[in-house]
Amino acid sequence: MIKALLVDDDRDLARLLDEYLQPHQVTVVHVEDGQAGLAALTGEAAFDVVLLDVMLPGMDGFEVCRRIRAIHDVPIVMLTARGDDADRIVGLELGADDYVPKPFNPRELLARVRAVLRRAKPASVAKAEPGRIVVGPIEIDVAGLTVSRGGVPVSLTAYEFRILVELAKRAGDTVTREDLASLVREQNKPRVAVGTRSEPMTYDPSVDRSLDVHVSRLRQKLEDDPKDPRFIKTVRGVGYVLARPS
Repeated sequence: MIKALLVDDDRDLARLLDEYLQPHQVTVVHVEDGQAGLAALTGEAAFDVVLLDVMLPGMDGFEVCRRIRAIHDVPIVMLTARGDDADRIVGLELGADDYVPKPFNPRELLARVRAVLRRAKPASVAKAEPGRIVVGPIEIDVAGLTVSRGGVPVSLTAYEFRILVELAKRAGDTVTREDLASLVREQNKPRVAVGTRSEPMTYDPSVDRSLDVHVSRLRQKLEDDPKDPRFIKTVRGVGYVLARPS
């Protein structure tokens, strides 16, 4: 889960964002002024990103941003109803990572949040070398079409391999069912070898309906307890996410 601190005095916006972002694995903690935002950041709770309104009561968002940067390197996305380019420039110069003008589409905000988090992503999810992706104990050699967990080879079908690669490339982010299904259809090839297995790759007209089955098989091969997965999580009604290590 991504934990976001929303500093904004608009309660309706806070409710809307919470309802939209929660299914996408973003938990929103809402405070209504800068002092409360600073207190939250210096408290025991850890946040992955701050969504900071410019027009706050009392201390404005620019001053809050300046004070946050003096004590914390958490990514900051600034929000404002003012369309002045000067405001955007000031916010970025004070240390904000991105700037979203109001009104905005929650989907765009989610995309921007994911983008700033990708830029700040820790080394625990990284490409060890070109063509190789490492997410915790799972290591994928994309070019060699092999997968291992904790150094132990894991044999996957071509469909399972492509699902895992897409989840790993976007580790920590939810990948929709539509994206996973279309990825496999678009990348179908006559034949591909995965691990020690070779198999023909033909288009399956029931690919959308069978996605859950393939994910279930992936879990059986990668998880200690497939019924209680710690790697491949389901985001109900949306898709799947490969969890990043804590």
